[in-house]
Amino acid sequence: MRVVCSDLGVSFESAGGKIEALTNVTFETSEGEFLAVVGPSGSGKTTLLKVIAGLTRPQSGTVQRIPASDGGHRALIVSQEHSLFPWMTVLENAAFGLEMSGVPKAERRERALELLRRFGMAGWDRFYPCELSLGMKQRVAVIRSFLSNPSLLLMDEPFSALDVQTRLTLQEELLVLWEQSHKSVIFVTHDVEEAILLSDRVLVLGKHPGTVIDSFSIPFARPRHAPLTLDEEFLQLKRSIWATLGLKAQMGAIA
Repeated sequence: MRVVCSDLGVSFESAGGKIEALTNVTFETSEGEFLAVVGPSGSGKTTLLKVIAGLTRPQSGTVQRIPASDGGHRALIVSQEHSLFPWMTVLENAAFGLEMSGVPKAERRERALELLRRFGMAGWDRFYPCELSLGMKQRVAVIRSFLSNPSLLLMDEPFSALDVQTRLTLQEELLVLWEQSHKSVIFVTHDVEEAILLSDRVLVLGKHPGTVIDSFSIPFARPRHAPLTLDEEFLQLKRSIWATLGLKAQMGAIA
């Protein structure tokens, strides 16, 4: 699926008056592109995803979701809250999208178990979300999103609450899943390093109200792995994005 945003503007009414969340946001994606969106807090990153998903209406401009070449037109949001169903087992949660699509029980079980095995969840299929660590819950949420087979994945800081080691592991796992499917992804993150490692292109939003201030194509070949983050070219690109964000003096704020 392709997304085309033209002069997008979103505002909200509050007790203190109108709040401009986004203004004049214009960009488009290619089918199968992994686009990362970075920006400081308050730049409207989550609002942008909600508008693209159809959950929030813009006050101005347009958003087009152009169906994929195979006719697919479904979009799915994955948030930093894992959103698993607490009454379902790990296997049932992972296979939920397949069930909603009418996939027979034996097939959806086989497909879900295969991904659970590949991503370190073998033997956990009968457990419930309350029995899992946060990282394990996010694994299941990401697996479910890919098995649901949307044409567009909208990912809102899905790894932000995780420790560094778990985050690196899930980034690697996400890359493996994406490189096999090449689904269209828009991935919101505060982490510039994560954005560069995962994406084909990084879109930079400026401070409140959010607007597009730059776009960086990522030159590194795939597949990519964590050691790439130590490469001098990678570090130079990271510094360039920091400079665009105007946060050179606050590198810890967006790591």
